[in-house]
Amino acid sequence: MNRIKEILKEKGITQQELADKLGVTRISIVKTLAGNPSQETLERIAKALNVPMWQLFASPEEIQHTGNSLVCPKCGTPLELRIKE
Repeated sequence: MNRIKEILKEKGITQQELADKLGVTRISIVKTLAGNPSQETLERIAKALNVPMWQLFASPEEIQHTGNSLVCPKCGTPLELRIKE
């Protein structure tokens, strides 16, 4: 899952830090990223990285920004951004 690795790099998070957030070993993360993770695992990773799950599959270039919303590159659905303070 190269996109997850890109998100880690963008956020300055190491695989070890992601593993710590998920309560697993770094080796487990390496195997997960090299394999075919389950939907549940992807949901946990997305939550730990504070991104919507669909962003694990879409490159930054594929994401269209329109004001305070994004458009899903796969289905074209507008997604409103809500920033919590």
